[in-house]
Amino acid sequence: MTVEEKIELRLKFLIRVVGKECKYLTTTDQRLFGGLFTLEQASRLESDADLAERVDAFVGRFGRLQDTVGDKLLPCLLGALGEKSSAVIDNLDRAERLGLLKSADQWMAMRNLRNQMVHEYVEDPAVLHSALQTGHSFVPELLAAANKMISEIERRGWA
Repeated sequence: MTVEEKIELRLKFLIRVVGKECKYLTTTDQRLFGGLFTLEQASRLESDADLAERVDAFVGRFGRLQDTVGDKLLPCLLGALGEKSSAVIDNLDRAERLGLLKSADQWMAMRNLRNQMVHEYVEDPAVLHSALQTGHSFVPELLAAANKMISEIERRGWA
């Protein structure tokens, strides 16, 4: 099997994974934010198991999609395009220049937000509420970046 064939197989696999992750995040985002997610709701996570599970699912799915796209799909796509894969921020800058994502800075903000949602929410409902609202506002851009990369792969006939 040639290197090009291995890259195509990897891209096809990642497209399948990212497609599922986009679907799951969209569903969870709608379930959590279908109504207004309030500070009062964030304050009662310990007593509302269903809500706590939806929050955990959102945080996990947001982080998983962001990791899969940024740390797996993007470097593989850059390699297929003949670009040298490098540090995350360099890859994001290249992706922005190629029009695959709106903003490298915004992507880094999403990455930092994911860390905040994972580590801060147990202690401070106000921080959780703010982080979740910000995460919710990032979902359309996260999905758009994933779909742009998938479209580019498909347009080039690699999937």
